[in-house]
Amino acid sequence: MTVIDNFGGWGFCQQLTDRLHKDHPRAINIAEYWRDDQSWVIKPTSQMGAGFDAVWYAGLRGAIRGVLGQAAGGVGAFVNFDPVRDNLGRPGGFTAAWRAVQHLENHDKVRIDSGDHEPRIAALAGGNDSRSWYGRSRTRVATGLLLTAPGIPMLFMGEEFLEDKLWSENPKAHPGTLIWWDGLDSGRDKAMVGQRWFAHDVAWLRRRYKALRGESINPFHVHNDNRVIAFQRWVEFEGRDVVVVASLNEVNQFGYVLGFPQPGLWLEVLNGDIYDNGGNPNPVGNGGSIHADGPPAHGLPCSAAIVIPANGFLVFARNPGD
Repeated sequence: MTVIDNFGGWGFCQQLTDRLHKDHPRAINIAEYWRDDQSWVIKPTSQMGAGFDAVWYAGLRGAIRGVLGQAAGGVGAFVNFDPVRDNLGRPGGFTAAWRAVQHLENHDKVRIDSGDHEPRIAALAGGNDSRSWYGRSRTRVATGLLLTAPGIPMLFMGEEFLEDKLWSENPKAHPGTLIWWDGLDSGRDKAMVGQRWFAHDVAWLRRRYKALRGESINPFHVHNDNRVIAFQRWVEFEGRDVVVVASLNEVNQFGYVLGFPQPGLWLEVLNGDIYDNGGNPNPVGNGGSIHADGPPAHGLPCSAAIVIPANGFLVFARNPGD
């Protein structure tokens, strides 16, 4: 869409989106548009916008890539979750969070012959060793944040199972860039199998819990020294709260006091440590549930002392979901 606009095609896009909305009113029209003010491309044509419904957005992408790169610096490196917190909500100028297509990779950013290409998430997370524990666990954190954040999540091909090679639309000119399906199909690459299993379950978690598909979010806890971020999702006027906890700390954290929006039993509906290397026989976690019976904390009315696995990703909910 940026290129079309460069050549005077704004009016063409307005005609296109008006026609598509008329003929296919249930279809969503998504633009790839990289101007500074992306809100114009999703404004209605009646307001001089291009009339698209959603647009690719880079804010959360850059923030998550930032903390992954910092964490790859090792146990003593400083990890700043503030940009992640600041990019979890509705982007400025957007009328709703769902109008942002959130992603960590795309065809330009990981293309081998692109002048400004960046590493695949698995390679970035593992310091160029995607199959190491560091690569596997940090990739789960990145994928989990993407799939539980507001907006429309987008995965680039192979991202869901640790593909770490740069991509090319011309594999004959760039051999060795094709997705390695054999490791997944045969099941011999346990790291790939575990990551696909994790991505599958977080995607289904998003379907099961309406709060993870909605607009409401409260990033209520960021502790950069502990490398922990936590946020609350809920359904406006319904509640049905979900709490997401992510850590890039390289050690397990026991008895970590965290605020919760309601007292009582909370189910641990997802623990990323279970999926490690195709299935972890000794996962670190909370045994499937916690009780939030502690005093107020982090601006919320109650709290619980929880276990956060090293490079962990946890989701808590009040019920098993829809």
